[in-house]
Amino acid sequence: NYTAVATFSTSVLHFILYSDVYMNNDAQMMKLMGAWTLFVLYFFGFFGVSFVDTDDHLEGSSPAEDEISEMTADQASPSAVVAVAKQMPVKAAAPIHPPAPSHPVCSDKNLTKDALTSSSATPAVKKSSSLSLDLQSMTNEELADLVLTNKMKDHQLETKLNPTRAVPIRRLVFEKKLASLGHAKSLDELPYEHSLSYERVFGANCEIVVGYVPLPVGMVGPCTLNGESVYIPMATTEGCLVASTNRGCKAITAGGGAVSTLLRDGITRAPCLRFESAAEAAALALWAQEPHNFAKLKAAFESTTSFGKLLSATPTVAGKNCYLRLKCFSGDAMGMNMVSKGSLAVVDLLRQHFPTLKLVALSGNMCTDKKPAAINWIEGRGKSVVVEATIPKDIVRTVLKTTVKAIVDTNLQKNLIGSAMSGSVGGYNAHASNIVTAVFLATGQDPAQNVESSNCITIMEETDDGDLWISCTMPSIEVGTVGGGTSLPAQAACLKAIGVKGGGDIPGGNARKLAHVVAVATMAGELSLLAALAANTLVQAHMQHNRKPATPAKK
Repeated sequence: NYTAVATFSTSVLHFILYSDVYMNNDAQMMKLMGAWTLFVLYFFGFFGVSFVDTDDHLEGSSPAEDEISEMTADQASPSAVVAVAKQMPVKAAAPIHPPAPSHPVCSDKNLTKDALTSSSATPAVKKSSSLSLDLQSMTNEELADLVLTNKMKDHQLETKLNPTRAVPIRRLVFEKKLASLGHAKSLDELPYEHSLSYERVFGANCEIVVGYVPLPVGMVGPCTLNGESVYIPMATTEGCLVASTNRGCKAITAGGGAVSTLLRDGITRAPCLRFESAAEAAALALWAQEPHNFAKLKAAFESTTSFGKLLSATPTVAGKNCYLRLKCFSGDAMGMNMVSKGSLAVVDLLRQHFPTLKLVALSGNMCTDKKPAAINWIEGRGKSVVVEATIPKDIVRTVLKTTVKAIVDTNLQKNLIGSAMSGSVGGYNAHASNIVTAVFLATGQDPAQNVESSNCITIMEETDDGDLWISCTMPSIEVGTVGGGTSLPAQAACLKAIGVKGGGDIPGGNARKLAHVVAVATMAGELSLLAALAANTLVQAHMQHNRKPATPAKK
């Protein structure tokens, strides 16, 4: 190498000194160009090998690990491997869920272990590359410990073992992580083998049942939200979605976490009330706006529920029709049944004052439920939440693989200008519905309500210090932690993993926390996708992680 460098340098110096000769002699010039080409090929061939080394499944190789990796197939008996594995130095006080360095997500296949330029950064470590044969001989508990001590990455379990064995090992890892947050045994009721309690389904969730469709559930996190670490389950069949959201969570946590604030909380129902004249419809609208009359409506509504509280009654007149949008606090329930039952009581009361009133439909589409509507975007429905975070520029570079300027500009041109030009209502985001739907499916929410729950505007700015500030404002997240699909064992397990299963100590507390979790997960997904778009790695990521050749189904 020294000889090659010296020879190349000499030829460059000779060219500089005798440039006139070379420029006037084509034969000499061609010889020099040929020599330089050989030098370039040599240097690329010698130094280029480092760019194709992608085997990064183990970190922190110790002498004991090297001993395992040097075993031959004959020597690697289960007892021998376990004996040596037990000699590996394990950090006894290692945190269960430390702020880990960025790990490859979709487009970052060859991602190196750059430090996060913070006190939580993990130093660069030596890689070991020949442990895959020995891993098969280790117990699930031992393999889980390797992941927990950062000697192996959880996302490589499938490639180093096999997908069937990787799942129970990863469950062991997350059980310990969740236990450290006070959510022990959260995943016990989340099946990973085919099972479903049809007794729970009958009369509550589905009719004419012939089976069920299993969906894979991934877990992202930890994500620091309002000073607390949370893990977020996501059910999806879209490759790359969970990994991408997890990258966003890493960036948020590395930047100090997110702060989420609840702006409004109230589910709505708007009966369509028909009269014989427009004047009568207007009379009801004026009547309902009087404070003493609203008190009557409130008393009638709340006579039907223990938790529901009527917050407002907003009339809208269209000819002979009056749409009375009733908004109520529904505790930890999503609240559609509660507000519907209370609305019937309100209609009965109104008939006493307006005898010609006819109830056309309990839902008059001014609610608005499961349909795009400007009223939800402006007035809100369910939980209205705004979440924000500041991501240091170094984290944007090392974790998100882009720059603050590039991602801010991409958000402006795509999410704000592009959505405005399309005439979007509530769609000023990159893919909020992707994350909302995945969390909804995992936690037993009504998946059809992703329509309004995905209303979101994503705003990004560069701070005075050159860091990235991001916020997601979501005015109509409709979630609950009791009722509906939340009672099914698997969905209840996912709620337990978040720490919001069932009713909270404070009425509505668990449902509100779930709304905050949905919002921060959405922000994490926005962060990662916009980074991929800014770096032009989106297609590459999906071709790598969402285009695996199909495997024939077993008969």
